[in-house]
Amino acid sequence: MSYSCLRTKSYNFKQAWGEASWFITSNKFEEACDPLSWIPSHKGKYVTSDDSILVDLAAAITREGINAFRFDFAGNGESEGEFQYGNYRKEATDLHSVVSYFSKQKYDIIALVGHSKGGNAVLLYASMYHDVPIIVNISGRFALERGIDGRLGKNFMQRIEKDGYIDVKNRKGEFEYRVTKASLEDRLSTDTLLSSRAISKDCRVLTIHGAIDEIVPAEDARMFAANIPNHELRVMANADHRYTGHEQELTSLVLDFIRSRDQNTSPLRPKL
Repeated sequence: MSYSCLRTKSYNFKQAWGEASWFITSNKFEEACDPLSWIPSHKGKYVTSDDSILVDLAAAITREGINAFRFDFAGNGESEGEFQYGNYRKEATDLHSVVSYFSKQKYDIIALVGHSKGGNAVLLYASMYHDVPIIVNISGRFALERGIDGRLGKNFMQRIEKDGYIDVKNRKGEFEYRVTKASLEDRLSTDTLLSSRAISKDCRVLTIHGAIDEIVPAEDARMFAANIPNHELRVMANADHRYTGHEQELTSLVLDFIRSRDQNTSPLRPKL
């Protein structure tokens, strides 16, 4: 098979509640190729499905003969809606809408891959919807109560209790996004311990984390490993949160894990 027929296609649809329009992109082979699908997801203000980590992963997966679909959560990239600091449960529900959409198009969804907050989204998805056999969590955060003051500043609880929100600004003092009390409470009330233990043992989970991650410490990855029933952990020496200089190693780890699906994965649902 020739691998020069890599193509992209855009999708746009409304969620059931009409809140946001999603911009979906896919990297695909010709119709005769393997119909299995791979859906990477990501969440981060101004870091979208066009982020280099996800683009490179999608291209590599596609060269394996597996369709790759990338998308932006609400309030990010090309998707409509308002950016939310928390919103973990809703994002898992939104992800289910995307999976359902492609399932109805007769794709067999074999894996979900997420980086950073996207890693939390795919893990929470697996705890709520037991229908995807492979999950890859790249640099997700286990201890959600940590890292908040780095974004919101010191005494954030007192300030948000007083004003009901905190406006986050960049280093130039320019407004980036608003964190409401409700979205902060959503983050703090999301139980990663409970959700990790709720993932089916038939779902294979890979966590990849950089040993010198400057945003989410590698300790979080070890906590996922200790609490997810069917889990593999790979901590990459000298890799940061963005895997700078380690992109090929990251891609290889993800590819090897997905390639092994036929030997190691129990089907959670019939193929479409």
